[in-house]
Amino acid sequence: MSKLTISSLAFASACLAVQFLPIFTVGSNNLRRTLGESKTPIPSVQGRPGAPFRIAMFADLHFGENAWTDWGPAQDVNSTRVMSTVLDSETPDFVVYLGDLITANNIPITNASLYWDEAISPTRSRRIPWSSVFGNHDDAPFEWPLDWFSAPGIPPLRYPASHSSASGEEACYFGGTSRLTLMKKEIEDNELSYSRSGSHDLWPSISNYVLQVVSSKNSEAPLVYLYFLDSGGGTYPEVISSAQAEWFQHQSEEINPDSSVPELIFWHIPSKAYEEVAPKSGIDKPCVGSINKESVAAQDAELGIMKILEARPSVKAVFVGHNHGLDWCCPYKKLWLCFARHTGYGGYGNWTRGARILEITKDPFSIKSWIRMEDGMVHSEVILSS
Repeated sequence: MSKLTISSLAFASACLAVQFLPIFTVGSNNLRRTLGESKTPIPSVQGRPGAPFRIAMFADLHFGENAWTDWGPAQDVNSTRVMSTVLDSETPDFVVYLGDLITANNIPITNASLYWDEAISPTRSRRIPWSSVFGNHDDAPFEWPLDWFSAPGIPPLRYPASHSSASGEEACYFGGTSRLTLMKKEIEDNELSYSRSGSHDLWPSISNYVLQVVSSKNSEAPLVYLYFLDSGGGTYPEVISSAQAEWFQHQSEEINPDSSVPELIFWHIPSKAYEEVAPKSGIDKPCVGSINKESVAAQDAELGIMKILEARPSVKAVFVGHNHGLDWCCPYKKLWLCFARHTGYGGYGNWTRGARILEITKDPFSIKSWIRMEDGMVHSEVILSS
């Protein structure tokens, strides 16, 4: 770090003067209606006529990491390049942001949504709709670097370009940005966002909702249901609660009572079932993938969601991020458990970045997946609908 300038001294004094604020709570019934569970029909995403429906998954981007160094902002540039390469190569109909869009524990500013907004910008600029779920780093409390408490002190930050005019006093804050605020900003500011805050009965988990993919020829006939669940972490335990499991069971039985429409599930932190199927060393059939470089870092507890998923023949696969050194898919009971591919340059690990792709074909019906790498290579193709 360089010596403190007058401006960075002002930033430091402003930062240290900030008082911690209480956790944001919802006190308005109108706001509850706005952010709570929708009573309207399930939002529909429609593909292109005559073409399969293609989804790109971006996992563990970690924007905003070490924003006071040269390294941090450079990683955000690299992450943007990876997403742009994948989007231009695959031209997906939809994008799923699979958690840890930002590293909130490294972001000492009032509105971490600025980094969240930067993370979704490659998709938004191409007019591709998307949805997001939360990871354990997205609202994690700020972690004070030890070297800030010795000379030369708190360094100046490098903000996203859209925030470059903010003063230290306006921007500095160590209380974090809540899940609710992050999601509210994404939804309000982006017409292409299909994300939802979910029912307030499930709080503190937020990103719990369902979408349907419909045929370009028949918008009334769902091709597949996409379920998104908040697997916790950050400001509360890493877990999918029994209430969330019951919510999924109620929703799926209500809208797909005979399990005739396939269902795909997305959350960030792998369940303990992933530990059961994890390859011991290399990746051998029936598993499919290219890297198996660490142990599964599973949720803190299993509170019922997997038993419900196992019992539904319509559930074809679960997709998670979190483990940067894993990208395999393995069968579990009658469904598949899959990792995405580490997309962002933030976070740990030096494995080549990429993204998991899903392709859903109507006739004959199939769900196929593969991994597109930042260098253009494609590998690990697997059929998930058999």
